[in-house]
Amino acid sequence: MIVRTTVKSIQDIMRQDVGVDGDAQRISQLTWLFFLKIIDDQDQELELTKDNYRSPIPEKLQWRNWAADPEGITGQTLLDFVNDELFPALKDLKLTGKPGDRRRVVRDVFEDAYNYMKSGQLLRQVVNKINEVDFNNLDERRHFGEFYEQLLNDLQSAGNAGEYYTPRAVTAFMVDRIDPHPGEILFDPACGTGGFLTCAIRHMEKEYVRTPKQRETMQGALLAVEKKQLPHMLCVTNMLLHGIEDPSFVKHDNTLARPLISWSKDERVDIVVTNPPFGGREEDGIESNFPAHFRTKETADLFLALIIRLLKKDGRAAVVLPDGTLFGEGVKTRLKEHLMEECNLHTIVRLPNSVFKPYASIGTNLLFFEKGTPTQDIWFYEHRVPEGQKAYSMTRPIRLEHFQGCIDWWGGKERKGREEGPQAWRVTAEEVKALGYNLDIKNPHMVAEDHGDPETLLADLAKAEAETAAYRDQLKAILAAALLR
Repeated sequence: MIVRTTVKSIQDIMRQDVGVDGDAQRISQLTWLFFLKIIDDQDQELELTKDNYRSPIPEKLQWRNWAADPEGITGQTLLDFVNDELFPALKDLKLTGKPGDRRRVVRDVFEDAYNYMKSGQLLRQVVNKINEVDFNNLDERRHFGEFYEQLLNDLQSAGNAGEYYTPRAVTAFMVDRIDPHPGEILFDPACGTGGFLTCAIRHMEKEYVRTPKQRETMQGALLAVEKKQLPHMLCVTNMLLHGIEDPSFVKHDNTLARPLISWSKDERVDIVVTNPPFGGREEDGIESNFPAHFRTKETADLFLALIIRLLKKDGRAAVVLPDGTLFGEGVKTRLKEHLMEECNLHTIVRLPNSVFKPYASIGTNLLFFEKGTPTQDIWFYEHRVPEGQKAYSMTRPIRLEHFQGCIDWWGGKERKGREEGPQAWRVTAEEVKALGYNLDIKNPHMVAEDHGDPETLLADLAKAEAETAAYRDQLKAILAAALLR
């Protein structure tokens, strides 16, 4: 594939540059360059199809005017242009204040972006390689979109950048079960690189979008926020690759920075699909935005409280949460009680520890709930690694077809006809309350392994230790005799 070859060539060129250190910097550098190429290709198409359309980027800074000519500026001249003109101007773009202002998209992407490359000659080589991809060619854009997914997957091994990426099989499964429709307001409050958004777009395009008006309706109902610069830039570029003309709905902000009570009724949403950061702790003062009984520095807990608040009546959510949320006490207990009182927590899919390797090796769960009626029963489904495979890994990751057993069991949109079995069981809300809202409920159908009688095992251990000691004494005697010779 020409796209795969092109991107590999670019990465090889970047490895020669002393300023680019590691996969995360390489991907960041690659993304802002591709962003400018993609938006310029899109601009040229919009200039032909829309009356009075103007690019959000000043003419001198448009890709076509400084990068498209393979014999254009290079060396120190190119570096000076990028560092002293391009970046300062794009970071400080003046906004029009009008709806759909693409200038905001550009400014937000470049707000904290950085040119890591130190060689203007190598930078020119990278630019020329990027020019080989035509993003107005639907086939090339599709191929690049597929390869871009692989680039995002590579983030899992790029230090802490792995926290921004959720395996696409997981996002696709969650979106499929939530089944968003065009016009339903869909929100990801911690969107990372945009995996849930792209899966939602694909799902709606496949199932429901048939006309330009329906596509416009779909795009107009998407909302997302990402706190950190790198994933925000990756997400916006991801949206452009998926044909979204105005990705300004992807905000560069911290969703938790607002007081919980300030989210009004007219800001409520139909759907939340997200994998909030967990294991991390929020900066000082963020927890004061929440009621005293929900205050904590644990990010995942704060997001759960926010999601419950944000959902409309009958709104639905699919959220990735760690085992710690299920069995945790204190604030976590109060949050689970609140969740079950406000929402119907109808399904918890338990995932094996290896799903998020190598970034994290902790147990995770997919919680599905709907707001408006209290929880009566909770169905659990235990997802297992396929037979013949000990764990998921980078070389053998989780795939969507691995969820087929759960999809078959789910019971359609109405979730009817579910049955208990080797991987599925049901627990009543009263049973959960009796357990102090501990949702870490193990599969009752698993037969505990018989490891033998404890007394016998202890006796066997003592015998083995005595034999080991005897062999050690014999070895010492042999070594001592050898030294005396």
